[in-house]
Amino acid sequence: MKKRYIFYLILALGLAYLVYYRITENKKIEGGGAAGGPGKGGKGKAGASLNVDGIVVKPSDFASNIEITGSIQANEAVTLRSEVAGLVTGIYFKEGSNVSKGTTLVKINDRDIQAQLREAITRQNLSASNENRAKQLLEKGAISQEEYDTSLAELQALRSQVQLIRAQLAKTTIIAPFSGKVGLRNISVGEYLTPNTTIANLLSTNPVKISFSIPEKYVSQLKTNSSISFNIDGSNKTYTGKIFAIEPGINEQTRTLQIKALAPNVNNELLPGSFAKVKLALSAIKDAILIPTEAVIPVLQGKVVYVSKNGKAQQVPIETGTRTANQILVLSGLNVGDTVLTTGAMALKPDAEVKVNIAKN
Repeated sequence: MKKRYIFYLILALGLAYLVYYRITENKKIEGGGAAGGPGKGGKGKAGASLNVDGIVVKPSDFASNIEITGSIQANEAVTLRSEVAGLVTGIYFKEGSNVSKGTTLVKINDRDIQAQLREAITRQNLSASNENRAKQLLEKGAISQEEYDTSLAELQALRSQVQLIRAQLAKTTIIAPFSGKVGLRNISVGEYLTPNTTIANLLSTNPVKISFSIPEKYVSQLKTNSSISFNIDGSNKTYTGKIFAIEPGINEQTRTLQIKALAPNVNNELLPGSFAKVKLALSAIKDAILIPTEAVIPVLQGKVVYVSKNGKAQQVPIETGTRTANQILVLSGLNVGDTVLTTGAMALKPDAEVKVNIAKN
């Protein structure tokens, strides 16, 4: 029983202390409010101005550029293969050398085809003689028209066979389809070549093609013959080129437009397959309004900025265009001479008093 009374006593003392502490704290709060509140004529923090940074909007010329990644391609490229199978009897190019269009590169054994051609020519000549005699006999009425037509058809068939064999013979000689540089060869003299065997690669690399894609929203700003500039890894040099071809449709998967440009490559510095960092100038705008990107505040219905009017912050909705690394193009909502606040966006509220430190821009 004594332990129970002691427990109740401790509990009662604890509750009494909590009540006393709360009453004391409330009196302190009331005393502090009476000493420094507005009711006694003191100036509260609500009336203080907020120090912020800002800029005065000025017109400037703006070049709309986008940077994308592209790839360098040969102007013309082909993998050399044979149309017929046979033994390689001659290789007439040096690896890594330049060759001219029409140059013989590889020769395949053609002895059997040459023999077929000679036989076919002999039969053609004999048939031509028969056709000539039949024509003379027809004129004298010694044979019928049907007999002459038979000899003429035989001659025409043999002529077609000769042409076919000549075509097969031409396939045993592999020539360069265009001027360029031939790569490493994969065959040797005496090797049996099949149509699936890769002989070498032939590339035309002056000029080179730059292939890249741009988002569909920029399509209306693009024109053929527009200039581009680009860089490649391992070189600080800036190269230039001109757009010569634009894909007529948008890629449905990527929503981009495929573009190709030509760039001179006299010194063979640009290698096909390399990556290119392309800079494309889309349009130039005079008297454009540009503001720092940190001044723009995304909201549910678009974007807003704070401007200073008569020493107070005002929220203004804007429409924006192209964004650069540090600035953004404002299409509507701001005028030249407006003071745009660039700091304090999280603390600002409409009609808040502000003291603006104007930055030089």
